[in-house]
Amino acid sequence: MRQRVTGEIPVPTLINWLSIGAQPLLLFFAYRAAGRDDTLVPSILLTCAALLLLNALVYMMLRHETLQRRTFIVLITGLFIYLAISAVEDGSAIIWLFAYPPIIFYISTLRVGVLACAFGIVTLIGLFSPAGDYLVETPYSDSFRLVMITVLAFEMISCYILDLSRRRSQARLLTLAREYEYAAKHDAMTGLSNRREGLARLETEYERYLRNRKPFSVILMDIDVFKGVNDNYGHQAGDQLIVMVANKLKDGCRRVDMVSRWGGEEFLAVLPETQVSEAVTMANRIRQTIAAQTLAFEGLPIRTSISAGVATIHGAESTNHLLQRADEALYTAKATGRNRVCSGEVPEQDSA
Repeated sequence: MRQRVTGEIPVPTLINWLSIGAQPLLLFFAYRAAGRDDTLVPSILLTCAALLLLNALVYMMLRHETLQRRTFIVLITGLFIYLAISAVEDGSAIIWLFAYPPIIFYISTLRVGVLACAFGIVTLIGLFSPAGDYLVETPYSDSFRLVMITVLAFEMISCYILDLSRRRSQARLLTLAREYEYAAKHDAMTGLSNRREGLARLETEYERYLRNRKPFSVILMDIDVFKGVNDNYGHQAGDQLIVMVANKLKDGCRRVDMVSRWGGEEFLAVLPETQVSEAVTMANRIRQTIAAQTLAFEGLPIRTSISAGVATIHGAESTNHLLQRADEALYTAKATGRNRVCSGEVPEQDSA
């Protein structure tokens, strides 16, 4: 599916607008042709109007963008070719060909636009050639033919250049939007979700819990004696330590879990459909992995550990209360010796 920036008219909407807008024009010129006792032109124009309207209705029912776009391209290509060949309105209707390039480039891919315009200009050259005169008698003068081909080719090339520029700018805008969206939701140092995104994911999980009543757990973790690392080795070592711990947290959690940097050296993990016993087991596994890890900084080994508080949602309690219980459990883990996991379910229950 083609991506677009905010404010850009969606291709299906534009095609429907053009199809509806073409109705009064086609009906008007069909009426004028009928007034001249011409039966063929009104029939073709009315048929084209009906098919354009039918294409719009089919899209509204099926929402098939590719079918709608291809059908529209075929219909307008056939219509413009007929206007040029039949010399409707004493040949002046051929001027409508100038509407073809901008429409075709906007609603289709760049490749389709180039092929369609190339086909159109070749068809026009063929119509204006001696062979075309032999097959179809048209009222166009030589000077008009020359100007028509030259100006239309110039417009097609201009539309190609402008549309190429628009597509490149669009691609760049979409890339920047994705980068800004990522930056707004993630911590630059660790690549984990930031606190804002962590809160949003926590609320999403809470809403799911209210619907299906399957409890989830949270783990609030903190690096032990982190200030000492900064004081003894410097902030660069502290940053590397935070990154190491973040990587171990990502490796230790499941793909369905969400891990965020909660602030400074503190992290939060949200574990969907997880009971407290499972959460404690996971937290202990992560704690043991980090405790066994050594960070080499400028030839010096740095070892650390984490403390963690675990809490599982109950009843109709709020996420704030859930986080408060996890924070109290983390405080207990810190106060009772660090490098341990405490559960907020039973205040004295912990695992060293």
